Amino acid sequence: MHSRPGEVLIRVFAAAGVVAAAVFTGPGAQAAGPTEPAGGGEADRVLFRFEDERITESSGLAVSPTHEDVYYTHNDSEAGPVFFAVGGDGKTRAAFTLRGAAARDWEGMAVSRDPKTGRGVLWFADIGDNFDGAWPDVSVYKVAEPASLKDAVLPAVRYRFRYEDGGHNAEGVMVDPRTGRLHIVTKEFAGAIYAAPKRLRTGRVNVLRKVGSAPIMATDAAYAPDGSSFVVRTYISATVYRDFDEQLARVPMPPLEQAESIAYTADGRALLTGSEGEDSPVHRVPLPARVLEAATPTPTPEPSTAPRAGTEAEADGATEAAGADEDGDAGVPLSAVLLWLAVAAGATGVIAFIARRTR
Repeated sequence: MHSRPGEVLIRVFAAAGVVAAAVFTGPGAQAAGPTEPAGGGEADRVLFRFEDERITESSGLAVSPTHEDVYYTHNDSEAGPVFFAVGGDGKTRAAFTLRGAAARDWEGMAVSRDPKTGRGVLWFADIGDNFDGAWPDVSVYKVAEPASLKDAVLPAVRYRFRYEDGGHNAEGVMVDPRTGRLHIVTKEFAGAIYAAPKRLRTGRVNVLRKVGSAPIMATDAAYAPDGSSFVVRTYISATVYRDFDEQLARVPMPPLEQAESIAYTADGRALLTGSEGEDSPVHRVPLPARVLEAATPTPTPEPSTAPRAGTEAEADGATEAAGADEDGDAGVPLSAVLLWLAVAAGATGVIAFIARRTR
């Protein structure tokens, strides 16, 4: 399969990120901003590897809210509207196809619970846009979590979105379990977090409003099961937040070929992170003690305003959060950014050369 120029450039960025991680966070190097060790003396480990040969570009990752030891994933673009339920041994339990859905550029997924029934809800984000505005709108699909883990075709509800300030490339999607509100995190040098309306409509385009800043080149995001924090992943590290633009800790991530996904474990005490590629691993990374201490000790309250189709007027968006974090960007050192820019310039030249030679 031939890659589009934009996809080639993104993959070059990914390779540069791995190089930057080795150069700037290896022995004797100092990462941008403070990082904290895991709590309880635990070390990160490979939880499992995807054994299914159909899973070659795992881009989204989520823990099932109702099936024990079951994890969901999906491939990147051009793989069709399909997701997989995988056990803790890495073996696929079932593959599901979304009826009435497209897969232009699926980049992430999230989970939540229906506040009325307690049933799991899955969200699949078709939000990739390598040309930052090539698409007039992006889509997120809502699917009721299957009660039975058997291959099936599932109905999906499509919600269309546009950003209040123009098009963006994005790979992170997360749902606040306390409110049921959907958020999208852009993958840019000046990344941002956008909140969806409280009520989602199927008959019109929903407007995403900026509520906070995000690390450089964020590849995924997720809320903790109790809503006490959320995490944003980049190619190099992950940053845990208590609230928009309020950092709790920087968490070092294991070196991966192309770090794409992140999720919390069911108990909220660790992070799961994955990568693209065949037989790709899912790592379990314990959270720092500071994050665990800040976690809400009481049970998660039932969401009162879960996203759903409605006929009432669109709720007012949240106001934009105040300036960026005092420590600078949470995801990538400045020197790594300069490295990325240099690689991007070189990649652009290579793409232009190839284009001229293949006319």
